Amino acid sequence: MKKYFQLYRPFFIFLLKFFVTYGILTFCYQMYLNSFDSKELEIDGMTKFVAYQTEDLLQFIGQDAYTIPHLGQACMKLFLNEKYLARVVEGCNAMSVMILFVAFVIAFKGKLKHTILFLIIGVLIIHLLNVLRIALLTIALFHYPEYEHLLHGVIFPLFIYGVVFGLWVIWVQKFSSYAKAS
Repeated sequence: MKKYFQLYRPFFIFLLKFFVTYGILTFCYQMYLNSFDSKELEIDGMTKFVAYQTEDLLQFIGQDAYTIPHLGQACMKLFLNEKYLARVVEGCNAMSVMILFVAFVIAFKGKLKHTILFLIIGVLIIHLLNVLRIALLTIALFHYPEYEHLLHGVIFPLFIYGVVFGLWVIWVQKFSSYAKAS
């Protein structure tokens, strides 16, 4: 047993770092979410921020868009051309994706300066692409409502997770300690 632990030690260290980081960040995020009263339909700040930025992006590209708080749920309603098309809920703010991204990068260690810079740039990329994703999804739902499941459940999640996977590959191949060793 000890032989296997020694043989796979780097893998076990990776898993330990990943799950500890993921657990701590998820706990902190949950504490943040718990500070909002769901019974009073309070919407967390990050979800509002994403909804307002999506509205701003849609308006910037010439679309008639606006958001308002939902009266029956803790989310924002997104309208395009006076048509209610989407709810921006807590899960739409990409925080869980960012937590997953950060945990992976930290688990695959690199130089501190590179790690911090890559995390900041990566989280910013994920956030910007998430806002773009919601805006494009809203436009697509306006024109092709019959493809809601395909667009929301398949294509756009593949888009955001594909970008995160690409960022991980760049991290491992270019900046992590593993990249330096090989």
